[in-house]
Amino acid sequence: MEIGYIFSGMLVGLLVGITGVGGGSLMTPLLVFLFGFKPAVAVGTDLLFASLTKSGGVLVHHGNHKSVEWRIVALLSAGSLPAAIATLMVLNHFAKIGKDVTHTITFSLGIALILTAIALFVRAYIQKAGKNAEDHAPGRFHHLQAPATVVVGLVLGVLVTLSSVGAGALGTVALIFLYPRLPTVKIVGTDLAHAIPLTAIGGFGHWQMGNVDFTLLSSLLVGSLPGIWVGSHLSAKIPEKFLRPLLASILMLIGFKFVL
Repeated sequence: MEIGYIFSGMLVGLLVGITGVGGGSLMTPLLVFLFGFKPAVAVGTDLLFASLTKSGGVLVHHGNHKSVEWRIVALLSAGSLPAAIATLMVLNHFAKIGKDVTHTITFSLGIALILTAIALFVRAYIQKAGKNAEDHAPGRFHHLQAPATVVVGLVLGVLVTLSSVGAGALGTVALIFLYPRLPTVKIVGTDLAHAIPLTAIGGFGHWQMGNVDFTLLSSLLVGSLPGIWVGSHLSAKIPEKFLRPLLASILMLIGFKFVL
């Protein structure tokens, strides 16, 4: 296993532990720019990486905190899982006829990173605005919550399958907006629970297309698990209000580099 891959996994795990930002938005650009992996291989490997690392988080949230809203997970999955399968079928079709989809994946990755950066910038504002709206008009969005949640899942299904980015930051912000009275710990737990089947299906589909590097995957796992553990303990000591905007700015720049 390459030391560089292990160190990268540790670095990403450390930042995820400190900021809570999804590993995909950090890991995939790192694999493309630093190590020169093809975007499709970076996305496929990162999707399986995400499904494995997020599983541990859900066990904690469901087992210890009881903080997973399974009804919301089901609504998100009703949109995201069929969308992920349909996206994989389209990618597989293009692969069979010999059409290169590298540009599509690269462009999708750039868009996802830009949206993730915006989500990081506006998360606190949306959370505050949503709570104020609910205080003045209880149940205002109640009749739209279910269909809107399915639509959010559909968008995430396409975006995550193409880019491996969005299940964390974008999913969290969408849930904060749609369910402003839901405690933060339940927002995080629910988003994690939804991300597991979505990234697993996406990762498996990319694996079938030959877009997963298992040596890379195992190296990233070796590095990321201790990184997340250390980052989680450091999170209380490092001012997130400074680190999160800095991270969002970096993701924004990387996103524009992919798009332009």
